[in-house]
Amino acid sequence: MLIGELSRRTGVQTHQLRYYESQGLLEPHRAHNGYREYPEEAVVTVAQIRKLLGAGLSTEEIGFLLPCATGTLPDLKPCPELLDALRARLAGLDQHIDDLVRAREVLQDYITLTEQSVA
Repeated sequence: MLIGELSRRTGVQTHQLRYYESQGLLEPHRAHNGYREYPEEAVVTVAQIRKLLGAGLSTEEIGFLLPCATGTLPDLKPCPELLDALRARLAGLDQHIDDLVRAREVLQDYITLTEQSVA
């Protein structure tokens, strides 16, 4: 199928599909006329990419995990280092949340101090 059809079937814009291709997440074949031709499985692959992006994974991480993905959810089958990669991403998210909580507390302290000095 051509990129326009893949876009219609997945609801993903063509520029995003080309980006996924540039990141090595999609691999179309080139027709004799130079057009991208995607296999039927690309519909599932795009669904997997979108779900994994929704989980906060980067395209680099998705490239690592995509060979372990099956189905549109996607389900992740055991692959070498899969759990290590997912746990590392989770630890990074936890650290980011901790940093945001600390920043929120400092900001709240500034607001409280400013309100007290106005009163």
